[in-house]
Amino acid sequence: MDFIPFGVYDHDNPETVRFRKYATGAHNVLQRTEVLTGQTSREVVWQKDKVRLYRYEPAAEKRFPVPVLLVYALILRPYILDLVPGNSFVEYLVGEGFDVYLLDWGIPGNEDKDLSFESYVLDYLPEVVEQVLTSSQAEGLTLYGYCQGGTMSAMYVSLFPEEGAAKNLVLLATPVDFAPDDPGLFGLWTLWSRNSDKFLDPGLVVEAFGNFPADVPSRMVDAGTSLLKPFKITAAGARANPWSRIEGGDPAMSSFLAMSQWVDDSIPFPGEAFRQWIRDFYQENKLAKGELELRGHRVDLSKVECPVLSIAGEKDYICPVSQAEPAMDLVGSQDKEFLVLDAGHVGLMGGPVAENELWPRVRDWLEPRSQ
Repeated sequence: MDFIPFGVYDHDNPETVRFRKYATGAHNVLQRTEVLTGQTSREVVWQKDKVRLYRYEPAAEKRFPVPVLLVYALILRPYILDLVPGNSFVEYLVGEGFDVYLLDWGIPGNEDKDLSFESYVLDYLPEVVEQVLTSSQAEGLTLYGYCQGGTMSAMYVSLFPEEGAAKNLVLLATPVDFAPDDPGLFGLWTLWSRNSDKFLDPGLVVEAFGNFPADVPSRMVDAGTSLLKPFKITAAGARANPWSRIEGGDPAMSSFLAMSQWVDDSIPFPGEAFRQWIRDFYQENKLAKGELELRGHRVDLSKVECPVLSIAGEKDYICPVSQAEPAMDLVGSQDKEFLVLDAGHVGLMGGPVAENELWPRVRDWLEPRSQ
């Protein structure tokens, strides 16, 4: 057994993946090896500015007429949802007979610093939803949001209830209440953000940088792991031997390298959206309070009346259970379910719990609601 075994584990959060990436020398492997992610066959069916909508090639038997639109966050890249063959949520859904679409927000440049949540929720998302319905010739769709993408999806559904386009809403690791009274053991980010207004002014960050820089997390990780350099050589060479495992086609190694690449494949956070995210969501908790407004339209989650499935990770400290569970009280749906799995933020999508528990549970929940 390896000293620090490869693979994506159920309890993984970004930092645990980063630690093992550096401790095993996998960062050196990534510099010399191209990790092919997002290999499920797809085509671009819509594009506006830098935003793209992908449709995946349907399986031979399309079992469900209600399409699934996957919405990821503005941070990092959406290929976490289509990581590598054998460890891909997209591949799984397509194989189960779903018509699958993925929304890619693109990589913002300096010219995009004024993009806001109004831009994403009120401008882009309605056009994307319309395109999915046109392309699939369906009357309604399932919005499946992961992390911040779930928050935006819930906001969209609450603001456009009269259109009835959202037949189902699935929220994975989605924060809704950003300042719960009891954040729990894994709510460290919640405790920090609750008091962040005392030392973080997002407006000053935007004024200084335009967009929030993409490489800040990577710089912090490089500094924090510099002391591991002597250990990296020993682990990578004597114990882990990553090269032989790559050549042998080890699927666990492929998943680990792909996930390691993803956790540091950050992109700039549009400046205005960053300012809103920190101030309106974390510092002032406006969404849960019903005080959030986009261009004068109040975001009222009680107007979400379609079936809702919300899934949280028991070991997730990016979106702890305490931030996700309040959705059950805030949405107006009669058909709603909250599921907690023994996993972290990354493990929820790429670990054994994802493949063996989460993906089948999502399929079973969607099946009767996608006819």
